[in-house]
Amino acid sequence: MSANIYLLIKEILKGRQLSISGVTRELKDKGIDEHRLVMTGYLRALKDLKKLNEVEIPPSKVYSIVETGQNESGDIYSFISEHIKSVEPSFMIPVAVYVLSRTLDRPVFKEEVIKMGFSAKSLTDYLASANCAVTLADKIPKEYVTSITKIKIAPEGPAYELKNVNGNIIKHSNCILIKIVRSSVDISGLIPKTKSTTITDFE
Repeated sequence: MSANIYLLIKEILKGRQLSISGVTRELKDKGIDEHRLVMTGYLRALKDLKKLNEVEIPPSKVYSIVETGQNESGDIYSFISEHIKSVEPSFMIPVAVYVLSRTLDRPVFKEEVIKMGFSAKSLTDYLASANCAVTLADKIPKEYVTSITKIKIAPEGPAYELKNVNGNIIKHSNCILIKIVRSSVDISGLIPKTKSTTITDFE
């Protein structure tokens, strides 16, 4: 079996769950053709090593990547940067600003927007767009700037907050906020082994 099969499985399962047949089929599309029984043993071994989650949805089992307690870099900016990619492009900046501001309970500085993966130009373009839902914060208390020690913030730099929070922003933001909560607390033993889902959802 190819030495990089685990990396391929991680790529295949990123953000979703698949049955053994689904994983086997997608690996075959990538040039790795293994018997289903071999893949069954390999996936179960990864489950035993706590690399994969296994959920039984009769008559089959489905697998997903185990989300670690913290993302690799260990900061909120890279976590949002990673998950904001699943958001519709037109909502990325307002959702990122909303999630960070709600998490930190303060406006979001320009340097933080950039740290979440957006270029200064994309921020400028969005702020000038007709559908912009972000506005400059009216007044930034000095302690907001001085209390931030993990990144350098310009003393007179701009900070942003949401002026219009619509249903789409709330929907996308909730998905990311739920992932933040799940990555911050131990919920093992609280998640049901089975779900009211059919196996066809994972083929």
